[in-house]
Amino acid sequence: MSTRIVHELTYDAPLAAVAAMLADPAFREEVCVYQRATKHSVSIEGVQGDPMKVRIEYSQPTDRVPGFAKKFVGAETDIVQSETWGSPERGDIHVTIPGKPGDLTGTAVLTEKDGVTTETVTFDITVKIPLVGGKIEALIGKIFGSAMRAENRAGQAWLAR
Repeated sequence: MSTRIVHELTYDAPLAAVAAMLADPAFREEVCVYQRATKHSVSIEGVQGDPMKVRIEYSQPTDRVPGFAKKFVGAETDIVQSETWGSPERGDIHVTIPGKPGDLTGTAVLTEKDGVTTETVTFDITVKIPLVGGKIEALIGKIFGSAMRAENRAGQAWLAR
C-alpha cells in the first residue's frame, strides 16, 4: 500500500528557463537552504535529454515531527533524492531515507502555457511498518508538501533575478 501526493509548482517563466534552473547545481543548493537542510551535497551529470542525472543528499532536522514518529526518524533524517531527466519536460524521481523502511517514487513534469510553466510533481510514498505505516506515509507527504512549497518559493526568487 502507498500514499500518493501531487504538487503543482508554478513559475512565471518559459519552460526552457525553468528546465535550466532545475539543471543548475547552485539552484539545487539554494533549495536545500530554503528547506532548512543542516547539510547537503548536490551533483548533476549530463544535460537534459542526455539523460541528465541529479543526486541530492541532505539532512533535515526532525524538530517538527510528531512524537509518534520521532522513534522512527531520530533527531535528524538523511535523505537521498535521485532524478533522471530524459528530456527537459520530464524527470523520474526516487527518494530514499537510508536506514528507514520507506521510499518515494514519482515524476516531475513541466508544461508551459502563455509563458507560465507548471511543474507537476507526483509521488507514491511507501512505508513498510505494520500498523503505523499509513500514518507515517501521511506525515512524509505533509513534510514533502512543505519541501515542495519551499522549492517553489526558491524557484520564483531565482527566476526573478
